[in-house]
Amino acid sequence: MVLKKLEEIRKDSGKTFQDVANHAGLTKEFYWMIEKGKRKLSYENAVRIALVFGKEPDYIFLEYELTKTEFPCGKEVIK
Repeated sequence: MVLKKLEEIRKDSGKTFQDVANHAGLTKEFYWMIEKGKRKLSYENAVRIALVFGKEPDYIFLEYELTKTEFPCGKEVIK
């Protein structure tokens, strides 16, 4: 699975694979494999990559969206 959000963040920041790899202490090839979903991502590497972009690892790598559900009483709950 390609990590679309990671790819979008990298492109929006104007960074190349090599730029991110250098700042995260990874090889260009290893970073490329992570972004393309061909390599598993350790928590340590997720943190390193997130720091390059000034983001939280969950923001980049967590693959779910919070949804709001409205209960009959009218209160919204995030689930």
